[in-house]
Amino acid sequence: MSTPNYQTICQKLLTVLPQKQKEVIERRFGLVSNQRETLQKIGDDFGVTRERIRQIENEALAKLKKEKKGLKKVFEFFKKYLRELGGLKREDILLNDLGKSQFQNHVYFLLSLENEFQRFPETQELYTFWSLDKESFAQVKEIVKKFTQILEKEKAPLKEDQLFYPLISEGKEPKVLSASLEIAKKIEKGPLGTIGLVDWPEIKPRGVKDKAYLALKKVGKPLHFREIVQFSNQLQENLSSNRPILVGTLHNELIRDERFVLVGRGIYALKEWGYVPGTVKDILVEILRKAERPLSREEILAEVQKQRYVKENTVLLNLADKNYFLKNAEGKYFLNDQKYKLREV
Repeated sequence: MSTPNYQTICQKLLTVLPQKQKEVIERRFGLVSNQRETLQKIGDDFGVTRERIRQIENEALAKLKKEKKGLKKVFEFFKKYLRELGGLKREDILLNDLGKSQFQNHVYFLLSLENEFQRFPETQELYTFWSLDKESFAQVKEIVKKFTQILEKEKAPLKEDQLFYPLISEGKEPKVLSASLEIAKKIEKGPLGTIGLVDWPEIKPRGVKDKAYLALKKVGKPLHFREIVQFSNQLQENLSSNRPILVGTLHNELIRDERFVLVGRGIYALKEWGYVPGTVKDILVEILRKAERPLSREEILAEVQKQRYVKENTVLLNLADKNYFLKNAEGKYFLNDQKYKLREV
């Protein structure tokens, strides 16, 4: 079915109204100027109260709802659209899909003339949406509640299939779940394509550090801070931000944030990947302490490479500090217990 000519349909429909009712409807729904006007504004122009304009509007709508002969095709077009999406859709998305930029008011007006289309106003948790089912509000509210419980339990963003699976197993349709997710105010899909609560930095990054965190998460490996700036600025574009992140600003932020670990000269990783903060010497002490036995140079180098991006000579130079490390007859390294204990104290 081709897209209806909304303007022609509305113009023809309004010919059944007296001039005053026609003008009130046109102005209330923005069918001519594309700007919806308030009852007060129209009342002031007409020299009557806002309540009188409300009465005129209601009388006109009641009359138009009886004139449905020419509206069957457009109503079927709207129903087909909603059915294909699970029977419900967030209002702003629906109006843009059906009316684009020019005829959104016409679509809203026509939807208002058919009782089968249910409009549910915005609440604290949900955006305004339209549905073919009077029970949709309770259904969406319950789905959003379950989404929130799942995310709060996981304490981390999830992929769509991970979030949907528990509800699909209960018999919920994926299309209904997708529509409900759009309607939820406090749950969104973040820049990395995962879904979470809007106050999580992975979903709504609010500063330079959050964007750097997301950039590293997206790449999935340690990066030099200049590379992090590059990927963070690409992320800025996806977030429609026009302010570029500066190298100096980012570097200072990374140093102060515990989520990031300096693992090489200017190279940062995420602490959640298993990297631990500290100098190369700190890492060596930790490796030997956990080993609880002397380790060969090769074993130590292999362990250090899991934590730091440094040259072999840097590691060997630190191992040469006899205040911290000693070698046995086999050439294997162990902690200088006396110095280590003093250091711990």
